Formats: sequence, C-alpha cells, structure tokens
Amino acid sequence: MHLDFTASFIFVADRSWIWLAAYCFVLASAYSGYTLFAGKFMAPRLTFGLVAAGFVCQTIFLGVRGHEVGRCPITNFFELLTFLSWSMILIYLVIGSSYRLSLLGVFTTPFAAVLSVWALLQPESEAAPVKHPVNPWLEAHTSFSIVACGAFALAGLAGLMYLIQERQLKTRRPSSVFFRLPPIRTLVVANSRLLWLGFGLFTIGLATGFMIGQDVDWRKVAWSLVVWALYGGILLARIRRSMATRWVATLSIIVFGLLLSMFWGIRFISEVSPVR
Repeated sequence: MHLDFTASFIFVADRSWIWLAAYCFVLASAYSGYTLFAGKFMAPRLTFGLVAAGFVCQTIFLGVRGHEVGRCPITNFFELLTFLSWSMILIYLVIGSSYRLSLLGVFTTPFAAVLSVWALLQPESEAAPVKHPVNPWLEAHTSFSIVACGAFALAGLAGLMYLIQERQLKTRRPSSVFFRLPPIRTLVVANSRLLWLGFGLFTIGLATGFMIGQDVDWRKVAWSLVVWALYGGILLARIRRSMATRWVATLSIIVFGLLLSMFWGIRFISEVSPVR
C-alpha cells in the first residue's frame, strides 16, 4: 500500500505539479490584471496566496525530481524552465514584501505562467539518475546561474514598470494604472538592487564554472562573459551616473531578452557533462 502511494505521488510530481503551478499563475495574472486595468479594488492577499501556492507546487516538483536524479534538477530544458520560473517567483516573494512591490506580481505572474507552459510543451522527459559522483562545483554553477537569471528577469520587469510610470508622468494625463503602480523612486531602487543581486549571483556561477574540473568550451565561456560584461556595463554606468535611469531600465529589458532568446546560451547553464 505504501509503495503504491509513493509511486502515485512521484507520478503526480513529475508533471502535474507544474500544471497546477501554471494554473495558479494564470489565475493570479487574470485577477490582478483585471483589477488593475479596470480600476477595481485588488485584494493583494489573494494574489499572493495564488503565487505562493504555485511556488509550493514548483518546489514539490523540484524536490521530488532532485531526489530522483540525485542532483540539482536542471538536467534538461523542461527542468531548466521550471527552475528559472521557480527562481523568479522566489525572488519576487522576498522582494515584493521587502520593498512593497506587491504589484510587481501583475508583471511577474504572466511571465512565470508562460515559462511553466513553455516547459510543459517540451517533449516528455523522464528523470535520469546520475551514474557518476555529483560534482559540487557543477551544482553551484548551475544553481547560482539560474537564480541569477531569475533576478535579471525581475530587474527587467521592474524596468518595464518604471518606463510605464515615466510615460504616465510625461503625458500629464495619468490613467488609473498610474495610481496603482509603486512610486517611481521605489522602482528605480528595486531595479538597481535586482541588477546587483543578479550580477553577484551570475559572477559566482561563472567563477564556479571554471572549477568543475572538465574541459572548457570557450565558445560557451565567451557567451557567459558577454552577458556578464553587459550587465557589468549597465551597473558601472549607473554608479558613474553616466546613463539616464530610463536607459538603465530599457537595457535591463533588452539584455534579459537577449539572455532568454539565446537558446543555446541558456542550455549552457543546464548542460551536464560526465566527470572524468
């Protein structure tokens, strides 16, 4: 009886947990989007509860899959997209409450829903346990790199909110959306701190990648260095105040779009090679 229950739980955790997470994110997106643009009262606890429920479903999946494969569950593109969505929601749950950016969920949940559905559209992939000792440097490299991508995603979303807020101010005829968005100064601070968080995590991921102890593919290293340099350049310009805040926000969106669209580059983060 116990074995049957365990087998059934693992089967559910394989993909159905991600379906449940996607459903929660879609509901949160539809509700918050409707209340925002219709100018109606939005119950933040309901949105937060739906996002938290989706996060719990993703966590269960990653925990069970990690136990099955015997390592961090980023061994294929399906797991990669799920881990990226999970990382983004994790940072949102922390940032949203810390910096009073609960409305960031209006922009975060649709993206998380898209990533979850995108993952579910990938071919069926069973968990493949590793046949070699787990390399802790590889685990650190993959984990830090993907969580960094989650921070960069939220930095781009905060940048998008800033641009919308700035546009509303310039028109001098703000819509109802203007009065629901966080103060523009808060968005500037959030964008900056998320960029620093992502840059720090990505730097650690990049550094640990050189310690894996395997042959280095310099094409992939070059791609990572380009991404690192682009974000470093944005932050350097911000420190020196040589770039307008509007351009920092715009580049946060553009560079993350480049990061996400380069399929082979994202695969570099999740690619697993046997230890020699």
